[in-house]
Amino acid sequence: MFASLWRHRALILQMARREVSGRYRGSVMGLAWSFFNPVFMLAVYTFVFSIVFKARWGLDDDENKTQFAVVLFVGLIVHGLFAEVMNRAPGLILGNINYVKKVIFPLEILPVISMCAALFHSLISFGVLLGAFVIFNGYLHWTVVFTPFVVLPLVILTLGLAWVLAALGVFLRDVGQTIGIITTVMLFLAPVFYPITALPEEYHPWFMANPLTFVIEQARDVLIWGHLPNWIGLGIYTLCAMVVCWFGYVWFQKTRKGFADVL
Repeated sequence: MFASLWRHRALILQMARREVSGRYRGSVMGLAWSFFNPVFMLAVYTFVFSIVFKARWGLDDDENKTQFAVVLFVGLIVHGLFAEVMNRAPGLILGNINYVKKVIFPLEILPVISMCAALFHSLISFGVLLGAFVIFNGYLHWTVVFTPFVVLPLVILTLGLAWVLAALGVFLRDVGQTIGIITTVMLFLAPVFYPITALPEEYHPWFMANPLTFVIEQARDVLIWGHLPNWIGLGIYTLCAMVVCWFGYVWFQKTRKGFADVL
């Protein structure tokens, strides 16, 4: 798996750039939309939750009125990274049939390309988040340097699941419809719009089973609260993610032999 990705690294980067630029091709503002989209989103969240709903995260009495929007935005960025790759994965092979039938092409890099494009947009959103945090609070926690270590396990896990879904999407067309429902359910069954402490104790294990919950909580720790990450938890998460990633890659390589027959 690693050898294949390293051997085709130049092709991955080239196609990832094309993936990002192609999304905005023909628009007047072009790539600038990748910056303005999260800015508009954050502005709307700030207005709706701090002015309309007057929502608070419930930490203390000195909580900044805009802090809820920033905390919410962290969860949405993490979920958006996961959901963008998952929702596109079932259609990756179906959308590139010419690579399957006509040319010798490393099909296993298609989910990686999708992940690179999602990471680009998430990076822009994280930049907007940090800029907003500085504007609202006047400082930035030094623990933000640990953000890549927090997000990396989710990237590994998502990539493994994307390989599985990309292969399944060829044989079971319903997967594309189902995964959209699942990612939406995962949004509301993760502490995105509310803290996990707002739930009764007996529900905590079920919510921690959501792979997004731990990453969202850790991202908030390093970005918003200024806490060090849970290294033991991240280590366990990373090991599990690597197992899933390896299984997904093996599954994809075993099933790809039947892609051409089905398509």
